[in-house]
Amino acid sequence: MRMTIWMLGMVVAVAIAAADNTTPAPAAATSDKQNVQSFTVKNIEGKDLSLATYKGKVLLILNVASKCGNTPQYDGLEKLYTKYKDKGLVVMGFAANNFGGQEPGSNSQIKEFCEATYHVDFPMFAKVSVKGKDIAPLFEYLTAQESKPLSKGDIAWNFEKFLVDRDGNLIGRFGNRVQPDDAALVGAIEAALK
Repeated sequence: MRMTIWMLGMVVAVAIAAADNTTPAPAAATSDKQNVQSFTVKNIEGKDLSLATYKGKVLLILNVASKCGNTPQYDGLEKLYTKYKDKGLVVMGFAANNFGGQEPGSNSQIKEFCEATYHVDFPMFAKVSVKGKDIAPLFEYLTAQESKPLSKGDIAWNFEKFLVDRDGNLIGRFGNRVQPDDAALVGAIEAALK
């Protein structure tokens, strides 16, 4: 009799342990981001900004640098922003010093340079890392997503472009040599704005 009660107790204990192991973790415990709108970043003044603020907008997110051969793209990016901002496009520049030390300045120096040299009016964000062990969470997410024409993987250089739809989903990724007026990029933006 004692053996039967002991065995019954063991069966119950095993069943409880198995049930505990199959119970999914609560949603709050997961760290998976659903889309770009799930992230909070710092603007160029260092203030926290939820990207959910841009819900309903098409975003062109890119890593930028002030001393790069691609830096003149600021001019084309500002023209792109001016042309399409009333239709819902937001160009977003994230300064990064990951490639050749081409963004050595502070946030205030970067802001001053962009405004004085290229009359940048689109939102600029605080300096981040876009590659390596200290990669910013937003760029870790973006580079892990499958996309076209570039697929997932590390950013190759300054001015790589990520196109995000109105719902916060990555819908395109374009290399650093793709100019802001490139037909493929403009076409993808126009399609996302419809």
